[in-house]
Amino acid sequence: MTEQSGSNNRIRATGKRRRKPSRRRRATVIAAWSLAGVVVVGGAGLGYAYFQLDGNLKAVDINNALGKNRPQNVDNGSEDILVLGSDSRSGANAKYGVDQGGARSDTAMVLHVNKGHKTASVVSIPRDTLVTRPACKSDSSGEEVGGEQRAMFNTAYEVGGPACAVKTVESMSGIRMDHYLEVDFTGFKKLIDKLGGVEITTKQAINDSRSHLDLKPGTHTLNGEESLGLVRTRKSVGDGSDLGRIQLQQAFIKALMQQAKSVGVLNGTKLYGIADTATKAVTTDSDLGSVKKLAGFADGLKGLGSKDVHMVTLPVEYDPADPNRVIPQEKAGKQVWTALRHDLPIPASATEKSAGDKGDAGDIVR
Repeated sequence: MTEQSGSNNRIRATGKRRRKPSRRRRATVIAAWSLAGVVVVGGAGLGYAYFQLDGNLKAVDINNALGKNRPQNVDNGSEDILVLGSDSRSGANAKYGVDQGGARSDTAMVLHVNKGHKTASVVSIPRDTLVTRPACKSDSSGEEVGGEQRAMFNTAYEVGGPACAVKTVESMSGIRMDHYLEVDFTGFKKLIDKLGGVEITTKQAINDSRSHLDLKPGTHTLNGEESLGLVRTRKSVGDGSDLGRIQLQQAFIKALMQQAKSVGVLNGTKLYGIADTATKAVTTDSDLGSVKKLAGFADGLKGLGSKDVHMVTLPVEYDPADPNRVIPQEKAGKQVWTALRHDLPIPASATEKSAGDKGDAGDIVR
């Protein structure tokens, strides 16, 4: 049965924003990929600093917040992680604008690490996807907020923070999330700078007045600010859509994964600086809420290379009632989630008729 919202807590069905979109917020999720390599290497030689680094981490008790009414926890050696980029303007993020309502999760990816941790799949969920959001507890007041049909996906985080975002993804997919990782854009930028930048090659010029990015065709080492600019670029790349931007972000993630593998050649001081920045950049679920636990988790990912990760966008089509929104393709989406649930590769047929994963945006950067 579909849950309905109460009149006092209703999110508008159109999912309209109460503020202008951030210029940087869509990028932040990708810092989590570099964290895997960084924390493993840093943790191995920095055991004496665990206590200080532990103090950097912010953790949310997702299990306690959601209780027992969740999908079955299938213990088959695979792992499912919800990775979010948030657009909060608190703290250092205030320089990018003033909050006019709650923070939202404008970038979301479900990372499925297959049994054996030799391969992985990533499913990007477009922020403007219209979904049935389940009832959640308000992240600010603790009061119950009724469910909502045709709510924009990223409003789940605004309503109930990380726990509601996880609950919404689990409701959509039928898959229990083993872990949660969240990154904010200031932390992302600092982490890229600590890594020494990310090397990318562009096949064509990128000149975007909104992101202030001007790149000629060729190889570039992007600093944190430039990296943020690249992954928020939309109008000047591909078809100009948000779906095209997801492709660009996925291409950048693969470059970032390659960059993170090089941290092993750095000295101890440099490694500590990276680990310090990385642990300040993320919020995790409580099961990952210590450097030791996070290092153990990351150790299980260190064998993954960019060629071992298959990235897709959740199968969607443009909403007939509002071309600025997309709706999930039910049958194709079921194929995606079923594949992940059974620890299988996502079939190509699942995305062939989707509005996502089209165009050449993902081929412009490598």
